[in-house]
Amino acid sequence: MKAIMLGFGLSVFLASTVTHADSQEKKPNDWLLGAKSDTERFESLQTYLRGFDQPMWEVGERFRAIHEALGRSNFELAAYHWEKIRVTIKNGYLKRPARRANSDAILLNATWGDVNEAFGSKNAEQAWAGFEKAKTACMACHAAESVPFMNNQALFDLSKPD
Repeated sequence: MKAIMLGFGLSVFLASTVTHADSQEKKPNDWLLGAKSDTERFESLQTYLRGFDQPMWEVGERFRAIHEALGRSNFELAAYHWEKIRVTIKNGYLKRPARRANSDAILLNATWGDVNEAFGSKNAEQAWAGFEKAKTACMACHAAESVPFMNNQALFDLSKPD
């Protein structure tokens, strides 16, 4: 008898839980949960996450932060942002695989380690030389990706202070 009552109680509980979940109204802000299908949700996410422009925006902001960190002789902070630039670029070419070849060849494989070592040296001259090497690699990648106009911005005017 106890097993029957327990089974009945569990059935009523589960039925009320399912009914409650099904009856919850979607809020206007449920832009993803309110989609009609997983395909629509994935299309919304893909649109929201955009392309390589957002990772490049983050890279630019971190590049500015590296410049500021080096100006303060905060080599650890410069190295931190340099590591995050690598992560950001790799995440970026998940969305735009065609950007991977030049990103790897020009920046991540050929330059990244040297710049990281320069920041890790905690020597101002070496660190600033690393900064210039990173800047040159970024500009070379833009040219290789047929977006050389990206190099004509104040970000690439940054250099070692006098």
